[in-house]
Amino acid sequence: MPMVIGVVAGVAVLAVLVLIGLFKSMWRVAEPNEALIISGSKHRTEGLEEGMGFRIVTGRGTLVLPGVQAVRKISLDLNETELHVDCVTTQGIPLKVRGVVIFKVGDDFVSIANAGRRFLDQQKMMSERVHNVFAGHLRSIVGGLTVEDMIRDREKLTGQTRAACGTEMEKLGLIVDSLQIHEIEDPTGYIKNLAMPHAAAVQRDARIAQAEANRLATEAEQKAAARMSEATRDSEILQAGYQAERDKAAAKARQAGPLADAAARQDVVVQETRIAELDALRREQQLQADVRKPADAQAYETRARAEAERDARISAAQAKAKETELAATAEASRIKTAAIAEAEATQARGAAAATATRA
Repeated sequence: MPMVIGVVAGVAVLAVLVLIGLFKSMWRVAEPNEALIISGSKHRTEGLEEGMGFRIVTGRGTLVLPGVQAVRKISLDLNETELHVDCVTTQGIPLKVRGVVIFKVGDDFVSIANAGRRFLDQQKMMSERVHNVFAGHLRSIVGGLTVEDMIRDREKLTGQTRAACGTEMEKLGLIVDSLQIHEIEDPTGYIKNLAMPHAAAVQRDARIAQAEANRLATEAEQKAAARMSEATRDSEILQAGYQAERDKAAAKARQAGPLADAAARQDVVVQETRIAELDALRREQQLQADVRKPADAQAYETRARAEAERDARISAAQAKAKETELAATAEASRIKTAAIAEAEATQARGAAAATATRA
């Protein structure tokens, strides 16, 4: 019984190993940069026509029946081909165009199917086929351009070439990542001759610019020399001024002693003068107190007495004159009154006499 169990276990293990071996032999995995094309049975792939008879697998694994199905790979890597094309412009000038085309098989199933049917067994021939496609279109496009057009607008040449080759590259299942025109060779020297007037103008402008630069440099050097001379002059003037100030300071220092003595003597004289002035003021004040004030008092008394006597005499004279005036006025009034009375009496006597006469 144990032997039977061991045999069964061995058979089971062997069967598992066989199954694993069969699975590994049937399982295929597509790498990120490749596509698996499986033929040998009828399959329908989205986007492809009916009856293609093969299946496309990218980025995953799939089971393949050995002996029934065949598995082949097509690379999705970038490829490049060098362009060396002899062209003739619309002016009849031969040119050699040098460039490079970077291309690859498209990532969609339609492009992979188109590339698989054309290059599955001839993937090394892709570069040659692409070169032929681009060379033919490049010759055709250059034949409708002038040399000047190609030089001035190389991007236009590149864009027209890519657009012209797009349909054919799509039929081949290829896409163009980059097209670059590196160089345009001119065996006849037309481009060189075309550039000579511009080169001469550039050289002329360069000489003019150099001469102008030399002139500006000379003017700048002269201005710099003038500024240096001016700075030297200012420095010498400042140094002379500083020297004069130093000499003046030294002279003042030498005169400091005599000036100090003179100032001291002047201060002594000033003090002595002030003392003399104070002494004279004191004596004058003493004279005022001892002599002038009593004399002023006596003179004031005399003047006051004389003024009082004068005022008394004036008052007496005024009173006498007033009295005389009043007496004269009274006499005149008396005489006037007497005259009036006499006149009135005479008038009365005349009137009486007249009356008597009339009577």
